[in-house]
Amino acid sequence: MIFYPNERIALFVDGSNLFAAARTLGFDIDYRALLNEFSSKGHLVRALYYTAILEDQDFSPLRPLVDWLDYNGFTVVTKPAKEYIDSTGRRKIKGNMDIEIAVDIMSLSEHIDHIVLFSGDGDFRRLIEAVQRRGKRVSVVSTLQTQPAMVADELRRQADSFIELADLAPVIARDPAARAQSQANRAAREHAAAPTAPAEAEDVNA
Repeated sequence: MIFYPNERIALFVDGSNLFAAARTLGFDIDYRALLNEFSSKGHLVRALYYTAILEDQDFSPLRPLVDWLDYNGFTVVTKPAKEYIDSTGRRKIKGNMDIEIAVDIMSLSEHIDHIVLFSGDGDFRRLIEAVQRRGKRVSVVSTLQTQPAMVADELRRQADSFIELADLAPVIARDPAARAQSQANRAAREHAAAPTAPAEAEDVNA
């Protein structure tokens, strides 16, 4: 991982992609630790987190995370997820955020020196090439440690540097004990609440 102290850095986190990669590697992300890790590498200008949410649900499991990120240093970009039935009759959810990520990277590129993209999606290769022509450095965070690898080979090759997510785990993995305590606290709050009272959101980084 090569960073320079005076670099202006921005993080672009494809939420579903990062979640899937971390979960496959067997850990959950501590987003406060993630922010601190990259803040220590240079001047962190912006950290953006992208996710799609099903709006017709009374409660989305993503909502506590989204709310926490929004109040703790991240700019959260959301859009409604679309639910549909595929040709086999299976229920599918579509919530691709590629366009939103691409637009923001291009818009912010003139204000930053180093783009850190948390995604393994090969569709971003041309985007990376375009900002590199503007003189920007790009690091891609994903993993080669899964079978199959969760980063497209063309994306990894195009990036100036590839950061293996498994190598970041000791720094940004959420403490399992803290997670268990947070879940226990939430269960206790829900048990104590009146039947008509809404359950409090889990402290996602407790």
